[in-house]
Parts: sequence; C-alpha cells; structure tokens
Amino acid sequence: MLYFVARRLVSALSVVLATLIATFTLFFVAPTDPAAAICGDRNCTQQRYDEIKENLHLDRPKVRQFAEFTVGIFAGRTFETAGTKRECGPPCLGFSFKSDRPVTELLKTRLPVTVSLVAGYAVLVLTIGVFVGSMAAKRRGGTGDRVLMSSTLILSSIPFYIVALMISLYLTILYPILPRGGYTPISESPGKWFAGLLTPWLVIGVYNCTQYARYARGSMVETLSEDYIRTARAKGLSDRVVTYKHALRAGMIPVITIFGLDIAGSLAGAIFTEKIFDLPGLGTLVLESLTTYDLPVIMGTVLVASVILVTMNFLVDVAYSVIDPRVRMS
Repeated sequence: MLYFVARRLVSALSVVLATLIATFTLFFVAPTDPAAAICGDRNCTQQRYDEIKENLHLDRPKVRQFAEFTVGIFAGRTFETAGTKRECGPPCLGFSFKSDRPVTELLKTRLPVTVSLVAGYAVLVLTIGVFVGSMAAKRRGGTGDRVLMSSTLILSSIPFYIVALMISLYLTILYPILPRGGYTPISESPGKWFAGLLTPWLVIGVYNCTQYARYARGSMVETLSEDYIRTARAKGLSDRVVTYKHALRAGMIPVITIFGLDIAGSLAGAIFTEKIFDLPGLGTLVLESLTTYDLPVIMGTVLVASVILVTMNFLVDVAYSVIDPRVRMS
C-alpha cells in the first residue's frame, strides 16, 4: 500500500513540475511582450517601456526569471522597484501587472467562492446522479429506466450555458422564483451565503448529474450481472442489501474517476457559472486576467489548477485501492 501511494505521489510531483515548466515557457518564453501590452500603443515612449520591463524584471535572462519564480514558490522572493523593496512570502507567485497585488492574495480571495460553488455541486451530482442511475439499473429495460435515461439525454443535449442563461433570465429576473446568484462569505452570513449559491448549485448540479446517472446505470447494470451478486441473492439477501451494499461499492469505481477529475476541473474555474451568476471566483479571475494580459495572475491560476487536478487524481488513485483491493496488487 505504501509503495503504491509513494509511486503515485512521485508521478504527481513530476506532472506538477512539467506543468510549471510548460506554463512558464508558454507565457514568458513565447514571442509575446507584456511590457508593450501594459504600456499601450498610444503615448508609450521608449523610456516608459524600458521602465516597465525593468520594474517587472522582464529584462533579465529567461533562465534567471524561471529560477527566481521557482525558488519564490518555496522560499519567497524580494522584488525591488525604483529602489523600493517588497517582500513576497512563500508561496510567492509574483505580483499582478495591473493591480500590483500579490497573486497569492488574489487567489486566496477568489478560491473560497469557487470551493463553495463546487462543494454544493458535488453533493447534488453524487446524490441525484447515483440515485437515478441505480434506480434505472434496477429497472433495466422497463418504463422507468427508459423515462429516466431519456430525460438525462434530452437535458444533457442542451448546451450548459443556454440552460444557465435561461434559468437566470426567467427564474431569477423575470419571474423571481429562485434567488439571484451572488456570494457572501459564510462567516458573515450563512443564510445569505446559502441563498446566493442555491441557484448556481441547482443549475450546475442538476445539469451535470445527467452524465453521472448514465455512468452509474451502466456500471451498476454490469455489476448486477456478476456471479457474486447472483450468489448473494441465492443466499436469501434482500434486494436492497444486494444493490446498495454489494453492487454499489463495485459499481462506483468508474464514477469515482469521473467525479474526482470533474471536481478538480470545476475547482480550476467554473467560468460559465461564475460569469452568469456574478460569482467572483477563479473563473472570473481568469477572464479578467486574459482581457488585461496579466501574465502573473494567469500563470498562477494555471499552476494552482494543475496542482488541484494532480491532487484529485492522486486521491482518486488512493480511493481505488481502498474500494478495490485488486488495485494495490497491480
């Protein structure tokens, strides 16, 4: 078990390192000029352009810039601008080109919004999706199975942003059945926090639970046809015990893989949901940074997203070994 975890951990760290190198190369070695973008096309003198490059340390060799950035993540950095020194404690991802605030500070203010959104979404997709899929698998080939699966296919065939926009327009603005989206820290008001996230939770949760219902149904149908399930029924175990104690555990292995990577992708930035429902999370931060060409913020967000993806993938591998002991033998 320890060897399995150690091997997965080394693999995860190597992926993070490769992502760090690729991200730096993409944004800072590619033929782009952040100083020119910040200076602007109008009223941009050569003196102003040179000052921007010097203040942002863009005039230094690329290898030195990468070394300073990497060391700063673990040990912090000292930035010197026009004779003024500023400390950036670890993990230091630099300062925003536009707001001049530490990138880590920006991420800390935005991450709780996205985490709150994804937490409610995770509960909905697992409870509704797995429940609907299990019900359909138990009634395989029947009317209930056809109705449930047809409903999920119809809903999932509509683009998500259209569903979110229609619900936001009709159910929160024209006919205020649901509360408007927004974010209030849970420490300030748990009630406002819940009300502001309820509509986004319902939209993203109900929409995405359709794919979990299909995955759960397919996996459960295959599991329910296994020999050990027939043996359990032959021993006189009730249908509920056979389905939810024996079959569900084995049938959830593919769902766990999808769930882990899906949650990681959502944490990396649920851009459409946050933009439509006015949630100041990581997704909106990425959009704002792209429009202003704020490379440190973009790079920091990409790096955090890669760490989240790798971490969730690692946890999924560990969960595999707990649910299915055969994984540890491989």
